[in-house]
Amino acid sequence: MRGWIIRIAIIAVIAGGAYLFRDRLSSNAGDLKVGDCFDQPTSATGTIKDVQHHPCNESHNSEVFFVGNHPAASGTPALTDDQILVFVANTCVPAYQSYTGTSFDPKGAIDVGYFYPLPEDWAKGRRDVTCYAYRLDNTMMTTSLKKSP
Repeated sequence: MRGWIIRIAIIAVIAGGAYLFRDRLSSNAGDLKVGDCFDQPTSATGTIKDVQHHPCNESHNSEVFFVGNHPAASGTPALTDDQILVFVANTCVPAYQSYTGTSFDPKGAIDVGYFYPLPEDWAKGRRDVTCYAYRLDNTMMTTSLKKSP
């Protein structure tokens, strides 16, 4: 019985540590949540699998402000780049304004990036889109973009 208690205690410590240090761990880009700050991979083209989390009060270059599902029906072919851009313009830009409390300025210092499912994941029914803000000049941020309550 004592051996089981020790094993459960070890598992609890590991799980608690993962929870407490979640904002400092590298993890799957698909696991990002609204309010997460992270470093956008230097290779922003192609497949992005993992990102480095950071607390928003520490140096980071990106912040998630929207996570949602594209409304395309199951069985729909994977979206084209133009279809993704329309979704981003119609969904992510208003979400940016709601999250930050400021209007999105396409000529401003902040731009919108996004992650979306690979074609093979799309075919399996994944429709999640993650939108994030980042500085065009690659300057690191040390505060959250989220508006104050």
